[in-house]
Amino acid sequence: MPNWLKLIISIILPQAAGLTGAYFTISSADSWYAALEKPFFNPPPWLFGPVWTTLYLMMGWVCYLIWKSNHPQKRFLLSLYFIQLALNAIWSPAFFGAESPALGLLVIIPLGALVFICILQFKKISPWASGLMIPYFLWVCFAALLNFSIWCLN
Repeated sequence: MPNWLKLIISIILPQAAGLTGAYFTISSADSWYAALEKPFFNPPPWLFGPVWTTLYLMMGWVCYLIWKSNHPQKRFLLSLYFIQLALNAIWSPAFFGAESPALGLLVIIPLGALVFICILQFKKISPWASGLMIPYFLWVCFAALLNFSIWCLN
């Protein structure tokens, strides 16, 4: 498969995961979520879309960097990538779809751990891939804190 096609697929996959999450978020953002008590550090709603879109683009580039390599552990590392992407896609249905901050926590905690493992492991193939995962990890940590705070307050 040519690298340009790998790049296109790599960019589309995390965006598709994001669209899955957006479907569940939009359906309950104005009703259930709006009625929840939120911590003082809750960002304005308009911030989430641009942040996640940017992070998904970066994640797509990461996937491409790993996929195009000839590293002997490429399949394993792509497996880690896709497992964390699946957890990412599951979080919104768990939190917003099920209207359950507790279920959201059960998803986001292993997600954060797996993203951290990806950061460490991706260095084997590409320091760029590893570095591009850091803002995502920081945002997931922030989202986990926000999720936990909402769970505590409600």
